Amino acid sequence: MQKVLGVLVALLAIWFLIVLFGPTVDAEPARAWKSSAECKDCHSEIYAEWQNSQHSKSWTNPLVRERSGDFSNQDCIDCHAPRPVFVTGIGERVLPRSTQRNEGVDCIACHQLPNHPDGTLGGVAGGVRNSEAPCRPEERRELVRPDFCAGCHNQHKTVDQWRASDFATGIDKEDCLDCHMPWVNPEDKAGRHRSHVFPGGETTTMLERAVTLTGSSKNGAWFVTVSNVGAGHSFPTDERSRTADLFWRPLSEDENAPWSHLHRIRSPYRDEVDIPDTLLLSGEARELAITTESEGAGIPVTADQAIEVTLFYRRTPVWEDLAHPADNRGAVEVARVELKP
Repeated sequence: MQKVLGVLVALLAIWFLIVLFGPTVDAEPARAWKSSAECKDCHSEIYAEWQNSQHSKSWTNPLVRERSGDFSNQDCIDCHAPRPVFVTGIGERVLPRSTQRNEGVDCIACHQLPNHPDGTLGGVAGGVRNSEAPCRPEERRELVRPDFCAGCHNQHKTVDQWRASDFATGIDKEDCLDCHMPWVNPEDKAGRHRSHVFPGGETTTMLERAVTLTGSSKNGAWFVTVSNVGAGHSFPTDERSRTADLFWRPLSEDENAPWSHLHRIRSPYRDEVDIPDTLLLSGEARELAITTESEGAGIPVTADQAIEVTLFYRRTPVWEDLAHPADNRGAVEVARVELKP
């Protein structure tokens, strides 16, 4: 009996040592991720959010194709079909990829980690580490930092604009994710995650949150003030094709009455050397006199007549019909104010 017990103890000791120091076997071997569709089964809710985002459409969006000359302007490819940010370098300009471009800014672009120095495949970056999940994510805090967004979104100085704003330096700090990746199911520990819809300039509620429009009279003439109160960067920002324009007209019941152009808010392209940069900085309030001609020229409009002023936003800088801005393709009414004697 003693010999049997001795053998059992020895076997248990050997088993314990094997478990403690022996080689481990992963649930699934490392693999190369090639498409965002591979993420769908495990991350169906986030995948659906991403599919409804501008990131997923960054390569196929008809307006993007038009403005880039169907990507004949190859500088646009970098950000509209980028290689993984972790591979090209956080804060560095992204580089274009040659595969799966129809997926735009895909899951892989943000979450794929570079290969290890020994040549083994890199893992996936996530909010938590989970060695049992098929993609075996590693916790990488860089994902939530503005520098991570800069590879694409600082090409037009959006991240620099944020760094110079009260959103970055004030008491109640807010960064990119607070506005563009808010929490979904914040009270549900199991379902809590950052939204991957990425609301931005294509979302009317975001535009309406960014600016206000007020009016006043001075010395018998009308003035209007447009203020960037809700954006942690300039308004509009990112793509130079984006523009916000102020229009005014006498207040009447005729919805088809023509408008007069008052002021343009936009950053010009590099080759538009004669056009000033008029972006509305974060926190800036810009007062403009209402005149009979655009950009402050002409005769002041007297405060004894009722007028209306409206701010329209577009993702393309060319207006087909300035007299009827609401009828232009993609025009969004962001703010409106009536001024009455």
